[in-house]
Amino acid sequence: MARGGKDRTVVGIDVGTTKVCALIGEVSRDDSVHIIGVGVAPSRGLRKGVVVNIDEAVESIGTAVARAERVSGYKIVSGYVGIAGGHITSMNNRGVVAVSQEDRSIAEEDVLRAIEAARVINIPSNREIIHSIPRHFIVDGQEGVRNPVGMLGYRLDVDAHIVTCAVTAMQNLVKCVHKLGIEVDEVVLESLAASEACLTEEEKEMGVLLADIGGGTTALSIFIEGSVWHTSVLPVGGNHVTNDVAVGLRSPFAVAEEIKVVHGHALASTVDPSEEVEITTFGRTEKEPVSRQRVCEIIEARMQEIFQLVQQEVKRSGYEGLLPAGVVLTGGACELAGAADLAREILQVPVRIGLPFGIHGLVDSISSPSFATSVGLLLWGARYGDKPALSQSALGHMSLGRSMRKEEAPLDAVSRLRSWLKAFLP
Repeated sequence: MARGGKDRTVVGIDVGTTKVCALIGEVSRDDSVHIIGVGVAPSRGLRKGVVVNIDEAVESIGTAVARAERVSGYKIVSGYVGIAGGHITSMNNRGVVAVSQEDRSIAEEDVLRAIEAARVINIPSNREIIHSIPRHFIVDGQEGVRNPVGMLGYRLDVDAHIVTCAVTAMQNLVKCVHKLGIEVDEVVLESLAASEACLTEEEKEMGVLLADIGGGTTALSIFIEGSVWHTSVLPVGGNHVTNDVAVGLRSPFAVAEEIKVVHGHALASTVDPSEEVEITTFGRTEKEPVSRQRVCEIIEARMQEIFQLVQQEVKRSGYEGLLPAGVVLTGGACELAGAADLAREILQVPVRIGLPFGIHGLVDSISSPSFATSVGLLLWGARYGDKPALSQSALGHMSLGRSMRKEEAPLDAVSRLRSWLKAFLP
């Protein structure tokens, strides 16, 4: 796509436990996304998806942002930021309003009021709502309505999925981004972002579970009838597998990570028992041979635990029998050999590895499950955002962020919500 054909630009910043990825994309008038900037840096200052050292986190984010800016030639001034961590919770709630028009025709304002009514929930003061996504609408008792605008009725109900997070965890993440002079357009739950990049509309309609297995967390999202019905974050991920290998072999973490990536397999029974790998252990200068099958047994035990926790969460949600499309695995940990086979064996449903799709441009380096959230943040901004996020470096023009700005005119807020709603309604 020619650069002159762009309509606007979006930025996605995925601040993960193991890496930080900043992507810059140009959105054309047909809503296709052309990636023009990629920046990746090792993550520091985060643990299980939560900032634990602001200075280190700022340095990691700044490195990734600088690399993306250098590739694209743009200066990032705002972006969509992913959030994860065990502090994430969700619930489904209903909002009810009376149709305000005299002719009983449902208008966009009625839909907005219904969604706002669904957001009225009793949560502690240390928590905040980050998403309120309509699942379906009910008009005068008629259920299953996807888009009620223009219909006639007296009463409008909406079933909405509400996602909340710890206020301090979100504020610390936003503070890290602000320290770099970047406004936050919106904080997006990482599993929802990844679903934009990895799930098909048919899978969402039939019923599917997305499991984003990152370094420190496993984020889950259940989609049924085209909408998200359940989200949660488990505090386990690929780093726990690596840590088990490091402890079991008495080797440094970096050595254990390399062994896991190069020689690891999630099904130890498929590995040749006579095969050996050489590793460096603490207290020894020379490498020593270790059975590869022993290494894979350690890996398999932890991966089994992760998938069993996923299974327990699906049962707890109550939607266990409503997922004919099965499970889509994404995130860096699912690149482990045999991960999909082990998940299929434990979960007893169809399983596939989710690769990001729907993008063009600089995609060779990010066409793997570990970049699903990063690509999803771009697609989220392309589909639900409506303002530019970049400026020409030479001009130094600062565009304003949206949902995380300190000051925002009421009219702008309503306009933003209306634009977002149009993107969600079919």
